[in-house]
Amino acid sequence: MFIDTHAHLQDQLYPNLKDVLENAKQNNVQKIICASYDLNSSILSCNLSEEHEEIFATVGVHPENCVEYNEHVEQQLETLCKMQKKAIAIGEIGLDYHYTKENKETQKRVFIAQIKLAHKLKLPIVIHTRDAIGDTLEIVENYSEYIKNGCVFHCFHGSKEVLKIIMDKGFYVSYGGAITFNNANTLREIVSLTPLDRILTETDCPYMSPVPFRGKTNQPKNIPIIAQKISEIKNIEINNLEKILEENTKNIYKI
Repeated sequence: MFIDTHAHLQDQLYPNLKDVLENAKQNNVQKIICASYDLNSSILSCNLSEEHEEIFATVGVHPENCVEYNEHVEQQLETLCKMQKKAIAIGEIGLDYHYTKENKETQKRVFIAQIKLAHKLKLPIVIHTRDAIGDTLEIVENYSEYIKNGCVFHCFHGSKEVLKIIMDKGFYVSYGGAITFNNANTLREIVSLTPLDRILTETDCPYMSPVPFRGKTNQPKNIPIIAQKISEIKNIEINNLEKILEENTKNIYKI
């Protein structure tokens, strides 16, 4: 069984969700974790997890939406997690300085608040970091006492040095379609250095379709393509890797 540990089913894929889920099953993708980015998407993720046995949810506010975060939103997220057993993590949260650097302090404040929320709820966190790895690692280090229930760096594309820091902390990294891109030799080298027991797979759909579907709408059904690339990089039989990936996902998310 394959698991898509980071998919966005709430928007572009939502009108055709029945077909998306069927396509996933036909490709042995039996579980999908629907990742959220604001309060509304968190509510919908939880609703989808109630309606579909194969869907699980993360709840949280993405750094691009950090200005929306307030006490009311935090209370709503907490309530969702307490009411919905299939809300399995706080995410995706973190820092993103790619498009704007004007709200760095707000992003940091919201990131820290959600780390503390995850600690309160005894849930792992799912980190998004883009052009902000230094500040991200600093916060993770300074608030390590609140990260006791696991952590995933989603769509990981960091350096060898960053990978070592993450591995030393006992965290997980998730790889997606980018590892199949023709110009991704450096990323594939990072995959080769990642311990097998710390790797997860994701699509981040509808974005980041793997080769040969690059430029098309991504779906959870493409997880086996990503896993196949990892099996080639790590020189491990795909059937053995499939079992390892499933075990890793169950270890961090308890599903």
